[in-house]
This record gives sequence, structure tokens and C-alpha cells, in this order.
Amino acid sequence: MLTLTQNVLTEDSPAIHVPTYNPTDLTAGIAHIGVGNFHRAHQAYYTNKFLNLSNQSDWGIRGIGITASGKEMATKFASQDSLYTLTEYQPDGASTVSVVGAIIDYVAASDDLEKAIDYLADPAIRIVSLTITEGGYNTDDQGNFLLDTPSIAHDLAHPDQPITAFGYVTEALARRRERGSGPFTILSCDNLQHNGDVAKNAFLSFAQARDPELAHWIAERVTFPNSMVDRITPSVDELDRERLNAESGIDDSIPVYCEEFTDWVIENNFCAGRPDWELAGVTFVEDVAPYEALKLRFLNASHSMLAYPAFLAGYRTVHEAMGDTLFSSYISVFINHVVSPLVTPPDSVDLADYKAKLLGRLSNAAVSDQLSRLCFDGASKLPAFLLPTLSELAQQNKPTHCLAFLMAAYGHYLQSEADDQGNSYSVNEPFLQKSDWLKINDHDVLAFLDCTPFAAAKLRDIPHFAATYKLYRKQIAIYGIAFSLRQTMCTFWEAI
Repeated sequence: MLTLTQNVLTEDSPAIHVPTYNPTDLTAGIAHIGVGNFHRAHQAYYTNKFLNLSNQSDWGIRGIGITASGKEMATKFASQDSLYTLTEYQPDGASTVSVVGAIIDYVAASDDLEKAIDYLADPAIRIVSLTITEGGYNTDDQGNFLLDTPSIAHDLAHPDQPITAFGYVTEALARRRERGSGPFTILSCDNLQHNGDVAKNAFLSFAQARDPELAHWIAERVTFPNSMVDRITPSVDELDRERLNAESGIDDSIPVYCEEFTDWVIENNFCAGRPDWELAGVTFVEDVAPYEALKLRFLNASHSMLAYPAFLAGYRTVHEAMGDTLFSSYISVFINHVVSPLVTPPDSVDLADYKAKLLGRLSNAAVSDQLSRLCFDGASKLPAFLLPTLSELAQQNKPTHCLAFLMAAYGHYLQSEADDQGNSYSVNEPFLQKSDWLKINDHDVLAFLDCTPFAAAKLRDIPHFAATYKLYRKQIAIYGIAFSLRQTMCTFWEAI
């Protein structure tokens, strides 16, 4: 098995796509905070493809890790010359393996805080991109930035010793302003509607609390384009790593795999320039909102609609759940009869084709996406992915049974300790508060609807919703998830 270093790029292996550029010749024009699997399968993938198709060498990516896992990731990147393999799976199981060289290095802030800030403050950096998760923008259910969060309070009190993305980026911008080296674009790549607007609100709120003059400079000079990102990218455990390396013949400590499908739509609003990403298939538009709505309310919503019920039924991967006609019919009903009437697609999108491809993507056995990954942090995902649909259904007096069932499944998932097959599991909800857990475990299941992520939606006040939700909670607890889902589907068809 080949060791993944620069030497691999000279190996004669037609089965592996290697960069046509020399990664050692690259300089950084992008700094990315949050170099997880999705970034490496998506933004770094597009940058790698762009570099292959252009003669530009000044758009390499510097990775910056600000979490506890950053030190381990930095060690792994350094051991293999910042290279990694990306395997893309088609629906029929065929795969394509590429060595990606777009990330030129990676620094763990826990190892060298000043180096991480210097990377961001470097005048050559023209874009700082982010994948810090939906819940990472530190806002309440009204969209207000939370200044009293302990980590934020720390960064405001110690601006030269940040621990959050807001502290790092704002300190770097402060240094660039002082040195006259100009701003950079802040590009959110997280699954949030109007993610650029959310990022702008968060960073400006933080900067205003730190230094109003700096906040004014940022507001005048820095741009925050909205973007839509789309590619199913599972997590990678040790068994996945061994399988991927056996397929590629390369010993990679950090391989990534994903579906073949990918999409990236960005508002063309970059204050300091950008790569010609359109060469790699990126779409630049004036308004990304129609693309955001399509992706968030179809793909992301379908993921959440499926994740909790299927997990409770005992399934552990998306394609296995989709192989069960009960669950595949449920998702088909959701996208065709619940969401479709509410969403106007962009003119360039054939909605029927989009939905057919979506069902195929969810059924892709080669990708084998984990339901546990989709269950993670529902408190951040459900308000963004599902509450807009629920709100519109209520406004139009349309049946809300499917959403009531999902909320019941989610509430049961949080409160239970085992699925319907008796398998125990752990819940990972980093943004739920202590007060929320008191409501989740209240003997009155309706208290769950008042949890922080859902409070602004006033779910109790939606006609028939609370009663239907309460009924489904009882059914799930007594008869199991499959019985309740069948009842939901029957009731939904009667209602329409």
C-alpha cells in the first residue's frame, strides 16, 4: 500500500486522479475554519478542481482548527504533506478516487494560537470560509447574537487570546485594519438559510461589543455572501478508513468519501476577489434564496424527517431505511405532497427531476450515510429545516400530521434510551440548555414544544398540531414508531 506523500503524485496509477498542479507551488488565498469531512468533500474539492483547470496558484487553502480535535488533525495533515484521498460514489456503486492537494497546510490553534491569527491576518488571504455547524453562530431563536455566552464573554475580555471563530476572525480583521492591509470576504458554508446574513449579524454583533469603530469598518468593507452547499458526506470511522484505503491502495489517515452529486451556489459578492470557481462547476447568482429554499426544505428536511423515526425503528443507515417501503413512502409523501406545493424552484431547476434524483441519493447504498450523523444536533437543524414548512402549512390551513409525527419522534428519541429493537443509544445535542432538558423529561409531553429551539414558533398555538403531536407521542411510547407512522400516513391521506 502506498504512503500518502508528495511522492504518490508521481506514481503511474490511472485509477487515481492526482492534481495536475504541484501542491508545493501553491500559496494561500483562502483560510478555512472547520476542516471537517464536508469541507474536504465540497469546498476543497471545488478548489482542487479549479486548480486543475486553471494556471492560478494563489488560491490554496490554509486550514485552521479551533476545536479540541484540531491538534490530532494537524498531526495527520503534516504526516502526509497535507494531502488526502476523496472517494466519490455513484448510485450504482462505481467510485472515483482523487488525491486532493488544495489544502496546503493546517494549524491547530491549541498548538499555536498566534500562528492561527497570523494566518487569518495575512494580506494574501482574501476569503475566510467557515463550516462551524448550524448551531455554531451563537444566536437565540429570534436571531439575536448571544453576548453572554461564556466563550464569547472570554473573547471580548481577551481579544488576543480567542477561542471562538468570532474572536479569531475579528482579531485578524482588527490587525488588518491597523496595518492597512484591507478586508477579506467571510464565506459561510453551513446549512443555514441566508447563511451569509446570519454570519454578518453574528460577526458584526461581536465586533460592535468589542469595538464600535472596528465594527463600522467591518460593516463598510467586509462582504458576507449567502451560499447554498450540497453534498452528502458521511462520517468516517476506522472500518471506513480501512475499506477506503483498501480500495485506493493508499494509506491515508484522513480519507473522505461522499456521493457523486454535488452543488454549490454563491452570491457573487467578494470584496477582495475570488477564484474562478465557475470553472469547477460553482454557480454564481445575485440571489441565492431560491436555491437555499430548495435544498434546505427538500434534502435537509428529508434527512431530519427520516433520521429520528428510522433510527428508533432500529435502522442505522439511510439507504437501509429507504429500502423499507414504509419509510420510503413516508419520505415520498413528504417531498411530493407536503413540501412541493410550498416551494417555487429556480427557473433553471426541473423540480420533478430534482425530486427523483433526491430519492435516488437517499437510497444510494454505496454512500451508506449514517442516521446517527443526521440525528446529531437536531435542536439546531429542525428550526432551520422544518419549522418554515410547518409555519406555511399552518398559515394555509393544510394538514400538519407529518410534521407532528416528526416532532413526536424527535421528542421520544431525546427522552428514550433505547430504540424499538432494544438497542441503547446516546443522544448528542450540544446546544440544548439545562432548562430544555427539564422540559424534555417533563411528564407532560407538551412541555417539549416549549423548548428553546421551538419557543418562537409557538407550536402549541397551531390548530390541531399540539393535540396530534401528543397523540403520536402516546402511540410511539406504547406501540412503537412503525405503528405510529402507519397511523400518520392513513390520517394524512384522509385529511387531504
